[in-house]
Amino acid sequence: MEAFNITNTYVALENGGHARALPVDENFWPALIGGRLGRVDRLLSCLSFDKDWSAWERHPAGEEFVCLLEGEVELHLEKEDGTQDKIVLDRPGSFVLVPPNTWHTAKVRRPAKMLFVTAGEGTNNRPV
Repeated sequence: MEAFNITNTYVALENGGHARALPVDENFWPALIGGRLGRVDRLLSCLSFDKDWSAWERHPAGEEFVCLLEGEVELHLEKEDGTQDKIVLDRPGSFVLVPPNTWHTAKVRRPAKMLFVTAGEGTNNRPV
């Protein structure tokens, strides 16, 4: 057994209750998207942001848990009818559950670190 750091090792969470460490390097995202990392039902990740997200994303396979660890962000969620909700995460530990298939992006008010649990299969992106 060894200790890991969530900033450079993410976790694959499988529906059967198994978890596996996934070291992160420059090839991580292409390998994940290309299916070369094996089964990943949900991904536990930690990301830092110092500028607004450049894209909207949505996850049809399930809710996304988004938790602020430090900083301050505005999450923008777009409903099916095109209207938007804005949720401000401004206290460490504050979080939101983004509904499945809901477009969302973030505006960074103060440099932020965030923890995510994402059902990534079928994720879509579009420019802001």
